[in-house]
Amino acid sequence: MRKSRWGFVLVLMIVPVVGAKPTESGPATAPPPWAYGFNAATGAAVDDTPDSQARGGKDDGTLRHVPGSALSFTLTQLRNIWAPADWFPNDHPTMPDVVAHGHKPDVRACSFCHYPNGKGRPVNTNLAGLPYDYILHALAEFRNGERTSADDRKGNTRVMIGFAKAMSDDEMEAAARYFSSMKWTAWIRVVETEMVPKTRIANGIFLRVGGDEKEPIGDRIIETPENVELMEVLRDDRSGFIAYVPAGSVKKGEALVRTGGGKTIQCATCHGSDLMGMQQPGKNGNSISVPGLAGRSPSYTARQLFDMQHGFRQGEWTNQMQPVVANLNADDMLAIAAYLASRPVPPSSNH
Repeated sequence: MRKSRWGFVLVLMIVPVVGAKPTESGPATAPPPWAYGFNAATGAAVDDTPDSQARGGKDDGTLRHVPGSALSFTLTQLRNIWAPADWFPNDHPTMPDVVAHGHKPDVRACSFCHYPNGKGRPVNTNLAGLPYDYILHALAEFRNGERTSADDRKGNTRVMIGFAKAMSDDEMEAAARYFSSMKWTAWIRVVETEMVPKTRIANGIFLRVGGDEKEPIGDRIIETPENVELMEVLRDDRSGFIAYVPAGSVKKGEALVRTGGGKTIQCATCHGSDLMGMQQPGKNGNSISVPGLAGRSPSYTARQLFDMQHGFRQGEWTNQMQPVVANLNADDMLAIAAYLASRPVPPSSNH
């Protein structure tokens, strides 16, 4: 593998915690299963490989449709990891080849998991509108073994590591240019509740089972499609997600994000007053792109907080997040993720 030509560094929050007080319960000790796509801390993993994505039954050749699109596709076309169906080609720029098709046999199309619009699903991440250099840095961390998962059952992390190792620098740069060129717009609706619709997990995503049966939400965030059929079978990338969060968690998260709560620093210090990201001074006079946090997947946010706290994400600047998250317990991470997901996304956001 040829050496990467990138000479930048990235940071999420680069200011160390000064005088932060230890929490009463201490830092989080185990990965929150809900954030990694599981119901319990132990048990069999749900595979996230292409074969397991063949949902909706056997393809009988029927042409499928989604609201607002004049196009039609069969289930086979929808499941094609080398050329995923694109319902709304006018919603995004022309996809570079690695996004539209990947390259056989080692890299499937980025748009298969992250969708053509880059908004993705809770099991991966929302790429649209992230800074170009931040996306490149994340890919480099996957490639270099600096970014793994605290939960060994999360198979798509290993898949992503394999993709990054197989991608060329040119492919990484093309993908980063594409996803960073699109604005991040509202995709997740946050609902506080004590009871949540009953769900099952498929490929790391909570899916409502139908009917009116409910169960206590407990200490979880349940991120589920607005319309299970449109997301799970038809891959409609205009159909977003609901994040059910425990009652009171948004207010608790606001206190931690806005003041630090004696455990960390204000997220706005590095991520901007609107939490949409900003530029920070870097080495040798270069600026550093700090990603936005507002309105993004709470499952993803909680995973990253835990992974950074326990060293499953490394790298020169990611390591500086470790003191920022060192004193957060599992409840804190849930609350922060809930609050950040609830924040409105300005219509003109493209940080």
